[in-house]
Amino acid sequence: MVAVSTGGRCRLGPRDPSRGPRFQLVDRYRIQCRPIRDLLIGYLRERQPSLDFASIDAVSRTLAGLFWARIEAMSPGIDTLQIPTEVMRDWKGSLATVERTTISSTGERIKVPVPRLNLKDELMRVRALYLDIAHWAVEDPARWGPWVAPCPITNAEIQKAKERKHRKARMDQRTRERLPVLPVLVATVNDRRLAAAGLLAAAQTAEPGAIIDGTHGKLRKAFVPNAIGRFVWAEEVTTGKRRNLSYEEEEAFWAFATIEVLRLTGIRCEELLELSHHSITEYRLPGTGELVPLLQIAPSKTDTERLLLVSPELADILSTIVQRLRNSDGSIPLIVSYDVRERIWNPPMPVLFQRGIGNERRAYTPTAIRKLLINALAATRLTDPNGDPLTVSPHDFRRIFVTDAIMNGLPPHIAQVICGHKSIDTTMGYKAVYPAETIEAHRAFIARRRSVRPGEEYRTPTDEEWDAFLSHFEKRKVSVGTCARAFSTPCIHEHACVRCSLLRPDPAQRARLEEIHDNLEARIIEAKREGWLGEVEGLQVSYAGVKGKLAQIDATLRRTATGTELGIPMFGPISGRASTP
Repeated sequence: MVAVSTGGRCRLGPRDPSRGPRFQLVDRYRIQCRPIRDLLIGYLRERQPSLDFASIDAVSRTLAGLFWARIEAMSPGIDTLQIPTEVMRDWKGSLATVERTTISSTGERIKVPVPRLNLKDELMRVRALYLDIAHWAVEDPARWGPWVAPCPITNAEIQKAKERKHRKARMDQRTRERLPVLPVLVATVNDRRLAAAGLLAAAQTAEPGAIIDGTHGKLRKAFVPNAIGRFVWAEEVTTGKRRNLSYEEEEAFWAFATIEVLRLTGIRCEELLELSHHSITEYRLPGTGELVPLLQIAPSKTDTERLLLVSPELADILSTIVQRLRNSDGSIPLIVSYDVRERIWNPPMPVLFQRGIGNERRAYTPTAIRKLLINALAATRLTDPNGDPLTVSPHDFRRIFVTDAIMNGLPPHIAQVICGHKSIDTTMGYKAVYPAETIEAHRAFIARRRSVRPGEEYRTPTDEEWDAFLSHFEKRKVSVGTCARAFSTPCIHEHACVRCSLLRPDPAQRARLEEIHDNLEARIIEAKREGWLGEVEGLQVSYAGVKGKLAQIDATLRRTATGTELGIPMFGPISGRASTP
């Protein structure tokens, strides 16, 4: 049995050598242990119903390629999931880095090890293999029981709290860099689209070999007898280089349409490519009877569809796309698109993002969308803080959309519905945090706190109030120390300082405290002799307070008298290492 890609899903069937190893998910890694190979195939079969092909492919790459193929290379002949500790330690060390090819200062291509960013994701898949087998063994012990083994990856090794915070910080910084320049990008791609359309229109009216109007004599219409009739070619007068003006106009238009739809809707790239003429619908408000345009987003990542309200700007873009795609009879061409995640061909649909290639029309692919964005960003000449050309991915527009919407007052739970997130935590994770927001929120908190407190607390003090404040600190000094009571508060012990916990005794006044201690002791003896029991009780309270103050002074003196000798660093005559005598 071998896991084979059948154009759309991973199925298990008899090995077919005619299909070749590139269609196989497990055998492409040439696993030597046949039982382990069959175990991994069976595991993929159990996981298949809940995953698309791209996810199944990622799991197979981790388990068969990064995990077991490397384990066999480190420990030849191993045939059990109970991997020795030293082998597992070496495998984790090798998995922590990945080799990247870079150009050295001499222009030589070299491989440099860099940390693997998704290390814990890979470890999590291996841990899931062990835990799933242990769980399934309870229901089917004959099949999975022999493979149960202690999981060599602990739960602590896959904790991603710190990585999530770092990723959140990176994504927030990426959004903060791109959101301010979004108007520049939008204006540039629109100007580029209009310029390309104007140049193409001028070239269409020109005769072959004639200078194209508006090019200042730099371009002339080229005569290309073997070219497709719908293409208009031009060539530069000075260099003779040919340019496909039809392709330039089409590329500029679809870059403009892609950026506009992504920034106005916040949809994913795969959802963008699945938009069709059928996605544009309308809804009649029950109260007023007004027709509201809606955009239906097909189920994608969360497997749920949703409806978005079409703004006037978005309606203008969608109508421009529809008018561009219409045939002479008013219909939109039906295109068979390919789902790169499920590896299946979708039925013919009037998709909105389609283009002409040769004599046929094809749907745009994720790679083509990324190329459109790269060319559009190159035209803006924008740079990041490091001075490198700025890059924008389709998903950046989704984060920008969420950040801009919430900053402009859209409730987060509404943004969650618009974006199709299952959890509002995901939506708030997309929202970038700005330092200005923190400062403004803190200032607003202070303003609210001040509004509920007496206004006279925030006025400028008078000279009399300031003198009273200073005199309060002057009155804190007493014979045996310093009083630490708060400003404008009375003495709770009626100046019986030895009883007060707020008295900070002065070590220099220890002799005075000892004198008070001896005097109180003599007075207690006298009161007991004379039968003044009420006096005895009060004197004993003062006596206990004085003893406490003396103990406090002794503790302070011990702390100040005790020190640690650090020594002076010295250097040995031979080794040169620093040492302490």
